[in-house]
Amino acid sequence: MELRQITDLRAEADELHRLLAPLAPGEWDRATQFKGWTVNDIMQHLHMGDVMALSSAIDPVSYDALVADVQARRAGGMSRLVETRDRLNGLSGPALLAQWRARLDTLCDRLATMDPGARLKWSGPGMGLRMFATARQMETWAHGQAIYDLLGVERPPASARLRNIVEIGVRTFGWAFRNRGLAVPAAAPNIRLEGPGGEIWEWPSSSPDETISGDAIAFCQVVTQTRNVGDTSLRVTGPTARHWMGIAQCFAGPPETPPPPGTRCRVLA
Repeated sequence: MELRQITDLRAEADELHRLLAPLAPGEWDRATQFKGWTVNDIMQHLHMGDVMALSSAIDPVSYDALVADVQARRAGGMSRLVETRDRLNGLSGPALLAQWRARLDTLCDRLATMDPGARLKWSGPGMGLRMFATARQMETWAHGQAIYDLLGVERPPASARLRNIVEIGVRTFGWAFRNRGLAVPAAAPNIRLEGPGGEIWEWPSSSPDETISGDAIAFCQVVTQTRNVGDTSLRVTGPTARHWMGIAQCFAGPPETPPPPGTRCRVLA
C-alpha cells in the first residue's frame, strides 16, 4: 500500500492543477506577491524541484552532479530564476503544467516503490522517505498560495493532509534558529491548533508560558512564509514563541526573511 504522505502529495498536485488548467495564456506571466515571481516562475521552480527530487530517488550520484552544476551556474552570476528558466529551455504555460504534473506523478510512483525506511539526499541533511514526500507537498502547497492570492480565488477547504505541513513546521523549530546562526531555545513552545475538521492537534512543551494556538492553516502559512504572523489569527505568547514566529522557515536553503505585514494576501476584485 502507498504511504499516506505520497498519496497526499498527489492530492496536493491535483488541487493545484485544477487551479492552473483554465488559465489564459496571458495569465501565466502575471507577477505574484511572492518576490514578484510570475506564475510561470513559480511553476518552473516547482517543476525543477521535482526534477531534482526524482534524481535523488533514482540515482544519488546523478543528483549530486545536478546539484553541483546548478550551484556552479549560480556562482557564475545566474540568478535562481534565470538558471531554472535556462535549464528548462523556457518551458512555460500549459506545456509547463503538463510536464510538471507528469514528472510529479513519476516521482510519486518511484517513491511508492522504495523501502519506507529509506533516506534520500536533499539540500542540507538527508530526509526519510515520509518527510521527503511531505517536503514536496509543503512546497507545492506553499507556492500554490501565491497563485491563489494573485487570482483572488479562495482556496478550497483544507483537508486532513494539512497535518503533514503542520508536522514539518513543528519539526523545523530548531532549524529556523540554527539556519540563522542563533542558539536554539531550550524548549519549543506549546502548540495547540485546530485542524480543518475541528480536531485539535497538540504538541506539549515544558515551557507553559510559551504558547502558539489557533487555526492550523494560519500556522502553516507562517512557517511556509506565505503570510506574516501579524496577518493571521494565531495567538502567540512568550518571547521564544514570538521570536520563532518572526523567523519561522520550514523549507531548506539559506535564511529567508518572512514577508512584511500586509504584503502577501488574497487579491480582492
